[in-house]
Amino acid sequence: MTLRIGLIGAGRIGQVHARAVAASEKAELAAVHDPIDSNAEKVMASTGSARREIDGIFSDQSIGAVLICSPTDMHAAQCEAAAAAGKAIFCEKPIDLDLVRAEACVAKAASSGVQAMLGFNRRFDPHFLDLKRQLDDGKIGRPELVQITSRDPSPPPIDYVKRSGGLFRDMMIHDLDMAQFLLGEPLSVVGVTADSLVDADIAAVGDVDTAAVTLRAASGTIVVITNSRRATYGYDQRIEVHGALGCLSAGNPAVNQTTLLTGAGALSPPLMDFFMDRYAAAYAAQIDAFIKLCLDHPVDVPGLVDGLSALRLATECSELAGLG
Repeated sequence: MTLRIGLIGAGRIGQVHARAVAASEKAELAAVHDPIDSNAEKVMASTGSARREIDGIFSDQSIGAVLICSPTDMHAAQCEAAAAAGKAIFCEKPIDLDLVRAEACVAKAASSGVQAMLGFNRRFDPHFLDLKRQLDDGKIGRPELVQITSRDPSPPPIDYVKRSGGLFRDMMIHDLDMAQFLLGEPLSVVGVTADSLVDADIAAVGDVDTAAVTLRAASGTIVVITNSRRATYGYDQRIEVHGALGCLSAGNPAVNQTTLLTGAGALSPPLMDFFMDRYAAAYAAQIDAFIKLCLDHPVDVPGLVDGLSALRLATECSELAGLG
């Protein structure tokens, strides 16, 4: 059986997912919707898909699943429409910037009985997955302290910041989900420190670019997450879990693995400078997992409830930081 998929939103991330579907032997991209001609045309040219209106995608009985990669303020309504049409749903994070609206969407999707997955791609990173496997295998005993670092090479455009929902809902939400994924238990926010230290324009639109959050798991494990919108040395993504028997860490893959050693010292290659390069394998594995989910293969994926849980934490962090 070949799964026919519709793509809603053919921007940067939509194009990444379209290529992943096109590479699958178990699925095909049947239709694409995007109001921007150049976006739709790129996907059509690379996948052979047809351009359709959203209603046409939802009403097409031959399409079994949709990838929702549209702007965030469209996610909830499109998830609900897809669920009502009986389509399996893959939705980019977050479900919505408003917690109440997101809760209503999750409830409607759940009542429809359709398969639904949220785009927390970092759960599929091979390095982080290996750390999770060893943690679950008890290699370091009971986890006591988790530290997650996320730093972007540079701030996003200010127009994006204005509609992003803020650093906590846009950026840290990935780390909040990762902490829950690693520990497999509820987290509560203990403290938040945040400021705009990188870009005055970010402060001017009511957001922050630098933050540290402390959380506590139900079992007592302490979690510390730090975010920055600036890392002059590249895209910095690290996890460390300290436990009773040792420590697990997952660092940054570099552009290549060649290191130059001379009498003057050591010269290592730079870190990757773009999230799509850093998480290329994760994005591909994520869509493969969604296809398997739709075809009723046993697979562990982040659901809409996971997205809602991370959004609750992100919203609390934002409120404690005085951002609302």
